[in-house]
Amino acid sequence: MTNNESQGEIYKVTGPVVIATDMNPQMYDVVSVGKEELMGEVIQIEGEKSYIQVYEDTTGVKPGEPVKNTEQPLSVELGPGLLGSIYDGLQRPLPQLEEQSGSFIARGEEAPGIDLDEEHDFKPTVEEGDEVSQGDVIGKVEVDYGTHKVLVPPNVEEGEVAEVNSGNHTVTETVVTLENGEEIQMRQEWPIREARPAAEEKRPEVPLITGQRVLDGMFPIAKGGTAAIPGPFGSGKTVTQQSLAKFSDADIIVYIGCGERGNEMTEVLEEFPELEDPQTGDKIINRTVLIANTSNMPVAAREASIYTGVTIAEYFRDMGLDVALMADSTSRWAEAMREVSARLEEMPGERGYPAYLASRLAEFYERAGRVEPLSNQDPGSVSIVGAVSPPGGDFSEPVTQNTLRVVKNFWALDSDLAEKRHFPSINWDDSYSGYSDKLAEYFQEEVEDDWPQKIQRARDLLQKDGDLQETVQLVGKDALPDRERLTLEIATMVKEFFLQQNAFHPVDQYSSPEKTYHILDLILEWGDSAYEALEDGAVVQDIVTLSSKNRISEMQTSEEYLELKQELQKQMQDEFEEVVEE
Repeated sequence: MTNNESQGEIYKVTGPVVIATDMNPQMYDVVSVGKEELMGEVIQIEGEKSYIQVYEDTTGVKPGEPVKNTEQPLSVELGPGLLGSIYDGLQRPLPQLEEQSGSFIARGEEAPGIDLDEEHDFKPTVEEGDEVSQGDVIGKVEVDYGTHKVLVPPNVEEGEVAEVNSGNHTVTETVVTLENGEEIQMRQEWPIREARPAAEEKRPEVPLITGQRVLDGMFPIAKGGTAAIPGPFGSGKTVTQQSLAKFSDADIIVYIGCGERGNEMTEVLEEFPELEDPQTGDKIINRTVLIANTSNMPVAAREASIYTGVTIAEYFRDMGLDVALMADSTSRWAEAMREVSARLEEMPGERGYPAYLASRLAEFYERAGRVEPLSNQDPGSVSIVGAVSPPGGDFSEPVTQNTLRVVKNFWALDSDLAEKRHFPSINWDDSYSGYSDKLAEYFQEEVEDDWPQKIQRARDLLQKDGDLQETVQLVGKDALPDRERLTLEIATMVKEFFLQQNAFHPVDQYSSPEKTYHILDLILEWGDSAYEALEDGAVVQDIVTLSSKNRISEMQTSEEYLELKQELQKQMQDEFEEVVEE
């Protein structure tokens, strides 16, 4: 393009959408809009008119002002220095923006996604004469969280290494030069709307250990899997996602606050830099990338924040790392799409959402997966957990329903459970996992052989409890046969001692798969002993008032849970013998 062709002028302004003429752009080109050069992206082209999604407030922007085309797609900067960063939805570092313009970000402010002046000690893993191709590891840099691998960008042609520059360099300096003239830096750029390539998709057969008993036990998720957490206001979506971010066994966390209230993001921004990492003992922020695009920030940038986050996640995946991405919430992202779609005067779909809502959700969740990177090193994965905020808790609304079609895990939060202070308030009747069968083998090998049988017994108990509750509401608990009254008690133990977990208790906030198994095993052992005692003539009331029953709850908060389990097994044996003799 000539200079003249790449500059147009504003024809019309409608909120975050600006219509420009005389531009001749490509779809998704990044442009600078108006005299203040606000960042925007071409999202629709109709003849001479280009429709631009502007990522900043357009107040005061007028027809006739210039629009310049960068002729580049919206991209993120990737390299050493990403971890520990706090960005807005366009990968502008918020601390730097605050330094430049104060607490309220001025329009048109820009800052690089990674520090371009900081030097890193580049240690090459290749020598002159080596053949390298897309995705290959050419060197390493030590960062706070360990080793950052420097990769050949996916869009670089393979070639022979001509020169290697080890030592301290900024991310924009050339560290490896190829015979074909390609110069490779530690910094990469990648378009956010394009998935990064991988060599091969792998089966999702390794669990993402979350430390939450209800998830690891009843509804496990695989590394590279997808999950949705729908729930009404106050049901615990954000706390559940924050627990996953803190305690899951992912190597890297990408946390996207997409359209959430500022005070909720403030909690995350204040907590993560101070929180001790249970994996390393260091600060959890050192392996985290935070993207804060709150509800008072420009609506168009909210739409981009999801893609920014998943592109950063794919970059770490390509190093052979496991990444957990939390999107809180995809409903706010869909609302941003709806607002922009309305400005474009597109034909609305159900409840005003654009007709392409389902395909956009599918495109996002499809970027999850466990893959073999281009460099043929260890598999890496991106697991996506998206919160959904259906208005009034109505799971039949379009965002929840379209999410349901593409995710394999559905963790439905229940406001009734939240009101009863049962947390995590995941409804065991409405939730499901599409990975349970695939992951059963792993838990059998790594925890106990009878893991699947124990979990199935717990499910059967909860199912039976749900059926009996309907009868109880009609005729009362006392009208039930003794065995069924006992079943209700054992199901209550499963709900209170196994499924319930205190996110703020220093011990109970994380439960290893081994601890999860032993708590459930002890509950079921107590239940089996109770049924036997009943058959041997014991009275139900005497059985349910045994002190060993309530002491099982001590397992939740005990660090020495195996010793406690043995003590409780002995107490149970003595008590049941005594109650039968009476």
